[in-house]
Amino acid sequence: MSGVPMRQVKVWDGWIRLVHWSIVLLIGLSYASIQNGWMKTHYWSGYAVLTLVLFRLAWGFVGSDTARFFRFLKSPLAAFHHLREFPKPEPDREIGHNAAGGWMVLVLLALLLAQPVTGLFADSGYGDYGPLAKSVASKTSDWLTGLHHRIFNLILIAASLHVLAVGAYALLKGHDLVRPMVTGHKTLPADAVPPRLGSPLLAAALLGAAALLVFGISRFG
Repeated sequence: MSGVPMRQVKVWDGWIRLVHWSIVLLIGLSYASIQNGWMKTHYWSGYAVLTLVLFRLAWGFVGSDTARFFRFLKSPLAAFHHLREFPKPEPDREIGHNAAGGWMVLVLLALLLAQPVTGLFADSGYGDYGPLAKSVASKTSDWLTGLHHRIFNLILIAASLHVLAVGAYALLKGHDLVRPMVTGHKTLPADAVPPRLGSPLLAAALLGAAALLVFGISRFG
């Protein structure tokens, strides 16, 4: 893109970055806590993940342009076409998620929602159980407990694919996808149209509502 004037464009709002990096830390905390038997920490980590995912889903409908699902979810055919052209070196002109990355976001959000939801009904059999475990039949709780463990493995696989894809973009295309998710800004052609950013007050209200809902669920049992 030699000779083309460039400028810094804000593509990711602070709320998206908060969800992204907080969940990275919380997934690590959830794993460490279950391995060490810190069950109270494990529960609160799960509640935090659920709060953030619920907020992210709501923000995907009323938030910033780059957060909205209808803005970045393209057809499966468009995603396939993007992957087919992936090896070709080309400048990074994407304002937000590309056609394939949008579907990966949806998969990760679905898994990250299913993980804490199943955890609400999980029962370890050693006196530790989720707040809703006793509201369903024992067999149902056992099934959801097993599902809770299996979903975590799927999250690790999906997250690994995500990290590998980010590395591949850097090596094959020279696209830095990490820095924008840290700073919020991306270097794009000067004629790029900045995305509309969502209302901070609305975001805070949605996050608060999600936290209140999860707190209520946590106290249900």
